[in-house]
Amino acid sequence: MYNLFVAVLAYLIGSVSFAVIVSAFMGLDDPRSYGSGNPGATNVLRSGNRKAAILTLIGDAFKGWLAVWLVVRFGPRYGLGDAAVALAAIAVFLGHLYPVFFRFKGGKGVATAAGVLLAVNPVLGAATLATWLIVAFFTRYSSLAALAAAVFAPLYYVFMFGPRIVALAILAMSVLLFWRHRANIAKLIAGKESRIGEKKAAGAGK
Repeated sequence: MYNLFVAVLAYLIGSVSFAVIVSAFMGLDDPRSYGSGNPGATNVLRSGNRKAAILTLIGDAFKGWLAVWLVVRFGPRYGLGDAAVALAAIAVFLGHLYPVFFRFKGGKGVATAAGVLLAVNPVLGAATLATWLIVAFFTRYSSLAALAAAVFAPLYYVFMFGPRIVALAILAMSVLLFWRHRANIAKLIAGKESRIGEKKAAGAGK
C-alpha cells in the first residue's frame, strides 16, 4: 500500500512541468512551440531568457530530488527501503517524461534525473553532474552531455554501492533518456544538432 502511495505521489510531483509554468509566468512563449519543442531548460534557454532557463533547471531538478528525498528521509519509519527509493526514482522520472497535467507531453528528463541522483546520494549526483559539465563544456552539446552522463550514472552507482535494486532504476532512467534523445542522436550523427545557447527558431528541430 505504501509503495503504491510512493509511486503515485512521485509521479504527480514529476508531472509538474516547470518549463511551461515558468515561461507562462514570465510572459514567454510556450517552450513546446519553438526550438526542439521540448519543455526543458535547454530549450527555454533558446528563448534568450537565461533566468527562465535557470529557474526551469532548478525546478525540474528539485522535483526529482524531492520525490526521492521524501522516501529516503521518511520511508524507514514505514518499513520502506531501497525498493521504494527505486520506485520513487522511476515514477518521478516518468512523471516528467509523461506528465498527466500536460497531456503526457513532457521533457527529456535530464534535470529531473540529476535531482534524483542527488537525493539517492550527493556524491553520485555530483559525479554524474561533473560528467555532464565536462562533456557540455568541451562540446557545447547538451544532448551529448546528457547521454554521456546517462551511460556513467549506473556505473558510478554500482561502483560505489554494488548491484542493488536502485541501480536498476537508474539504468531504466538511462535507457529512457536515450529513447527520449533518439532524435538528438540522429542530429548529432548528421552534424545538425543545436548547441547550448543558440536562439530559438519557431518550428525548428521538432
